[in-house]
Amino acid sequence: MNGHDIRAALDRHWAASDANDFEAEHQIYRDDAVLDYPQSGERIVGRHNIQSSRAAQPNQKRFSVRRIIGAGNLWITEYVLTYDGVPSYTVSIMEFLDSEVARETQYFGDPFEPGPSRAQWVERIS
Repeated sequence: MNGHDIRAALDRHWAASDANDFEAEHQIYRDDAVLDYPQSGERIVGRHNIQSSRAAQPNQKRFSVRRIIGAGNLWITEYVLTYDGVPSYTVSIMEFLDSEVARETQYFGDPFEPGPSRAQWVERIS
């Protein structure tokens, strides 16, 4: 699978995630894929378990991709995951093997107010 194919698969994955299409969302994963959430200390093993854990999430979710970068078998997506209207800035690191995700690690960061000590050098972004 070349970079264009992986990028297309990622675009389909994130669009399906935003649409709550759990079947399409998880086609990108190998059967034995591993998903890590380092901040909560959780590891989920297997595509079926990853899909089931996400389908069980009771919150209303929206995904807004900011950028996708990668090459070879390592791809990173920066996106905003909004749970019930509250944004969480998220990074997904996906490692591909044989055209499917073998490992994913997701990091989440809550928004915070800008620090006044750096205000003179800051430009606000949305």
